[in-house]
Amino acid sequence: MEVSVENLSKSYGFQKAVDSISFKVNTGEIVGFLGPNGAGKTTTMKIITCFMAPNDGDVKVGGLSVQSNPEAVKRHIGYLPETNPLYKEMPVIDYLQFVAEIQNVPKSKIRDRIFEMVNVCGLRGEKYKKINELSKGYQQRVGLAQALIHDPEVLILDEPTSGLDPNQIVEIRELIKKIGREKTVILSSHILAEVEATCDRILIINKGQLVADGTASSLRKQAQDKEIVKVTIEDGNHEEIYRSLQALESVELVDLLPHYTMAFEVQSKAAMNSRKAIFRLCVEKGWSLTEMTPVERKLEEVFRDLTITN
Repeated sequence: MEVSVENLSKSYGFQKAVDSISFKVNTGEIVGFLGPNGAGKTTTMKIITCFMAPNDGDVKVGGLSVQSNPEAVKRHIGYLPETNPLYKEMPVIDYLQFVAEIQNVPKSKIRDRIFEMVNVCGLRGEKYKKINELSKGYQQRVGLAQALIHDPEVLILDEPTSGLDPNQIVEIRELIKKIGREKTVILSSHILAEVEATCDRILIINKGQLVADGTASSLRKQAQDKEIVKVTIEDGNHEEIYRSLQALESVELVDLLPHYTMAFEVQSKAAMNSRKAIFRLCVEKGWSLTEMTPVERKLEEVFRDLTITN
């Protein structure tokens, strides 16, 4: 089911949390929603889930407006907020039955839905335990199960791996990817490696405005207007190689890479390519060019460039 955000704005007093943002999430797509603290991610998610109303603009879920038809929209959405909404004194299976009932799952289907969620979310060995007896990772699984119990077409996850250890993060990541084969998923996270490993597309929001939209690879390429290559050259004098590379017309900067005897990171001038010039230089000098590999910018660097506050 498609989610379409149209010129969405939300203010708290004089503070504009979301400033006229628009984007679309296609059916069956997992989209990462990134931004620094206070950027407007959670506010946007709360509006999509009908938890709060926008000041301007609209969100349409499968063509249904959150402004004019919020109750219908809610039936199509599963929501896991940053603060996991669990009644921790309840056993897992009782809690899921409670959630199924308030989500209006037909009584004849509740039992089957509970055991399907127990299987999908890996809770078979925990289903009779009280939620407060579970680890943080298993509590997150219960949170995902409650978001999925009514079989929504759209899943909204706000920091689903917050506070988990590395093993638990991998487990929840794989679970989200499995779920995402059949659902439209929007998830926010501060762990960029997690988003890159999980999501088909990335949205970056800063100060309430959308500043980037694309795959991790396309965002890195868009941000990298100066080509960077890792070059390893042998059979030459280290200082002469450095000076010769720096003297090339297309080269702006040369760095000697630490822990490598004859490896350099060469940054070209804007809109220029230095690879042919480096190759010709090595032929002319009789040096052995053993490596010339393009270096992509890290997603963390792209994120920082787009969200840094001056």
